[in-house]
This record gives sequence, C-alpha cells and structure tokens, in this order.
Amino acid sequence: MFLFFFVSLHQLENNELKMPKFYDKVNVLRKPEWLKIRLQSNEESAEVERIVKHHSLHTICSSGLCPNKAECWRRRTATFMILGEICTRGCRFCATKTGIPIAPDSSEPEKLAESVRLMGLRHVVVTSVTRDDLPDGGAHHWAQCVEAIRKENRGATIELLIPDLDARADLIDIVAASKPDIIGHNIETVERLTPLVRSRAKYRTSIKTLEIISQSGAVSKSGLMVGLGESDDEVLQTLRDLREVGVEIVTLGQYLRPSLEHYPVAAYITPEKFDWYREKALEMGFSYCASAPMVRSSYLADAALESVKRLRK
Repeated sequence: MFLFFFVSLHQLENNELKMPKFYDKVNVLRKPEWLKIRLQSNEESAEVERIVKHHSLHTICSSGLCPNKAECWRRRTATFMILGEICTRGCRFCATKTGIPIAPDSSEPEKLAESVRLMGLRHVVVTSVTRDDLPDGGAHHWAQCVEAIRKENRGATIELLIPDLDARADLIDIVAASKPDIIGHNIETVERLTPLVRSRAKYRTSIKTLEIISQSGAVSKSGLMVGLGESDDEVLQTLRDLREVGVEIVTLGQYLRPSLEHYPVAAYITPEKFDWYREKALEMGFSYCASAPMVRSSYLADAALESVKRLRK
C-alpha cells in the first residue's frame, strides 16, 4: 500500500498523467513503402535546431515527432510551440507530454520574435499546447507573440494553430485582433471517432471555433488525420462541415502512431486515395488542400497562403 502511494505521488510530482496502454503488438501494421522516409540532417537544419535550443523554445517539429522536420528545417521553416511543452489534455494520438504545466514565460514573445529574425523566416507558424488551466486559455499570450513577431519581422506572414479555446468568441477575438494571416484549428478526426482519440475536445466545439475564426476575417484552416478507422463518407462529411463554416485551407495526412501506448493505426491510406480526397475538397470550394500520406498541418504552409491570396484578388 505504501509503495503504491509513493509511486502515485511521484507521478503527480513529475507531471505524468498516464493514458491507457494499447500495446497490440500482434496487430501492429507493417508500414507500406510510401510511408518509409530517410531521416536527413545538414548544416542548415542543425543551425535552426541550435537557435531553438539557445532561446529555450519548443517546436512541434520535435515534440510531435514530425516526419518532415529535416526537410522543413533545411528550408529554414519551423513550427514553434508556445506556452510550454506540457499539455493539459491527453489525446490518444498525440506525442506531446501531458500533465500540470508551469506558468507561461512572459519573455517568450520576445524570444520567439528574435528567433524568427535570426532564422530569416518569411512565413512563421506558431502552435501551442492546450492550457485549460489558464483563465483565458492563453489567448493574451498568443496575441503578444503575434505582436512581437510583427514588430521584429515586418515582412513575415504569420500562421497560428490554436486550441479550441472552448469556442469562446471573446477569447478567439483576442487572438484574431492581433491580425495573424492565418488562424487554424485542427478538427483532427471525424465526429464518430472524436471521443475515442481526443481528450476533452468535442467535434462540434471545434467546428464552432472554426466558424468564429472564419467570421473574424482571418484565413481559416483545419486539418484531419486518416487511417484511424473512419469511412470515406465520414471524411467527406467532415470536409463539408469544415467548408460550411468558412474554412478555406484544409490538410489531410496519414495518422502515424507515436508509440504502442497510443491509439492503433486502423489502415494505411494509399496515395491514390489521398489524391481523391484532395479532388473532392477542391470540388467543395476549399481554396487550398494538401492531401498526402506525409502531410501535416504546417507542411509547406506558405504555399497555402499564397494560393488563398491569389484567389482573393
């Protein structure tokens, strides 16, 4: 009894909240050839990593185990993760740490802006962990980060990937008022699977968040993973739901399981099916759709913005 109490207390003190362990080793699917990539690094990607570490910043490139990290860092692009590296939610698809976060770093906006300047970024992507522990969900911190980046990097375009903020218009408006070029929020999966793979998040809350973003005047963006057990009809319905609330940019990519403790992969979707999803999305009226096995929400994000700008002229 004493040992059990000691272990539990130790876990709490170390911000460890355990998700269910799946460990279906017998049924682990073998990855097809189109999902096998060679990890690369070079001087440019190493320099980006050095700048990130020097300023004590976090990137979803690393914490999210993104397969495109080397390519993007070689192009001197990176997706920064603000508000710490510990999330208050424990989604079953996500590799980000879950637990009790520390207070936000008040100097983070300036550190972020300086790092963007040193990297010479033209298009900046910023995301965050979810901070349900903060009264404003981090909305004011988000706005401060955008303002700091703008001050130091006047030529850069800024894309945000925000949590749902409980679909509170007052909080989303604080973020939108800082005038980022794109505000995204990922729907992640179809409505039926949302309770199985997302922690606390609700499908309809995410849809409402995206509707408020669209109404703010910012370019709205969302993304979903496939290969979790969804049907084609469910994917198409999700795309229709996103388009109906004004989402302009959408991304689709293959779900890749971060570890055996995470939600199992139900299927590996072929590149041909991803092409079909893209055709359907464009037919629905999306301005831009990136759809391929290795696509992630921030992959080649600047190209999406350019497409929207051309269509808006």
